[in-house]
Amino acid sequence: MGQLSRRTFLQSAALASAQSPAAPRMIGIQIGAVSFLDEGVEPVLDILQQKAAINTLFVATFTYGRGIAGRQVPGQPLPDHGKQEYDLDFRGGCFTRMRPEFYRDTVLKDVRSRDYGDYDVLEAVLPAAHRRGLKVFCWYEDVWRNDVPGIEKVQEVDLYGRRGSRTCLNNPDHRAFLAAIAEDWTRSYPIDGIMWGSERHGALGLALGASHGGRSSDPSRVGCFCTYCERKARERGLDPARAREGFRTLEQFVRAARSGQRPVDGYFVQFLRILMRYPEILAWEQLFHDSLRECYRLIYDRVKSARRSVLVGWHIWHNNSFSPFYRAQQDLRQLVPCSDFLKIVMYHNCAGERMASYIDSVQQHIFGDMSKQEALDFHYRVMNFAEGTYERIPFTGFSADYVFRETQRALRAVEGTPTRIWPGIDIDIPTALEHSRSTPEGTRAAVLAALRAGAHGVLLSRKYSEMRLANLAAAGEAIREFGAA
Repeated sequence: MGQLSRRTFLQSAALASAQSPAAPRMIGIQIGAVSFLDEGVEPVLDILQQKAAINTLFVATFTYGRGIAGRQVPGQPLPDHGKQEYDLDFRGGCFTRMRPEFYRDTVLKDVRSRDYGDYDVLEAVLPAAHRRGLKVFCWYEDVWRNDVPGIEKVQEVDLYGRRGSRTCLNNPDHRAFLAAIAEDWTRSYPIDGIMWGSERHGALGLALGASHGGRSSDPSRVGCFCTYCERKARERGLDPARAREGFRTLEQFVRAARSGQRPVDGYFVQFLRILMRYPEILAWEQLFHDSLRECYRLIYDRVKSARRSVLVGWHIWHNNSFSPFYRAQQDLRQLVPCSDFLKIVMYHNCAGERMASYIDSVQQHIFGDMSKQEALDFHYRVMNFAEGTYERIPFTGFSADYVFRETQRALRAVEGTPTRIWPGIDIDIPTALEHSRSTPEGTRAAVLAALRAGAHGVLLSRKYSEMRLANLAAAGEAIREFGAA
């Protein structure tokens, strides 16, 4: 915990030297259209280059969420730049022009953002960025609204036949959209890369609420059981009826456990008993993750067929640091054939709050035989990092050692391949007001830890419109101190 030891530093320096990439390290930042509108393109680029030594922009080009676009999240302190107000009417969508010829094979056509009129963030930013030698990546995520035209035709179907809020990864219209918008950007603009993120897990993770914020998840709203998923399951020899029966049994277990009804043989044994009785549960979870990887491959191939030089990679959800179930599905080696880079989320400051929230959820049932501290200690051991106590981590966050260990783990997973590892570094990601907040010291330590571990770059996250300038400058100090600028 805390500062890296001399021995650890020397070991990391040797690893960094051995794995040093031939190309300069990527120093990126995630940023939305509103920041350029509020502050001006040139002034923003001045700040990013001068304070943080940025050489790559990850511009939010499509999302209906507030995580990567829009101003500061309402209720959080406003940063010391930009308009000093919240955008309470933010809607989201695509922040670039959309050319109809690319969207013939999808019902998702009317997704152009209306937040900023006809403003096209790539048209506004690309020329200025390229004049300065900055690269520009399109950054889009799997976050939708329920009132998007046509969305009901691509949404998941849950355990009881109801439409869910998530889009189905096997729905052909959804897949066609994911590929079409990436091809549109690649052929229509001189972009340098594309990153897509899907912060989701399958039906098992949903049923258990096995993520931060999952404590109140509804185990009956799991999916997907649409005709496309069920057809794919049958092709694999899976019986959808047996899978439904298994997930309904799991639903009953979760509800009973949350109400304090301890099984005769304990929570974990009963959970294993259900999995053994219904192996279809794990098979359905595997189907989800295989489908996600197929979407990666589809986007990758579509972009590369349009322009080979455009880099393509993926945002790997923070749940990768909390849930062994989720991590088991994140075999980075499997992603290498369709990944020029992987942004592995290592948000150190908000990690404490998020890990405590994850423990709150899973300790209600499968880890209910343990205290919350015992459950946390178990997770520390199997995830191979050690931080503070359950009571303290929301107020302290995680240390730079967490970033260091996770960076090394990811590098080992792709060792000997051309895939680059770019840790996502937390700068002012919202936490509860009384919990840990980003500091210049913590930011500097996290950036240095990633670079000393051998990362091929770092990606400052979640979005510039949340970040305080002192923390942004601290990241720049670390980058220059390491010699990565």
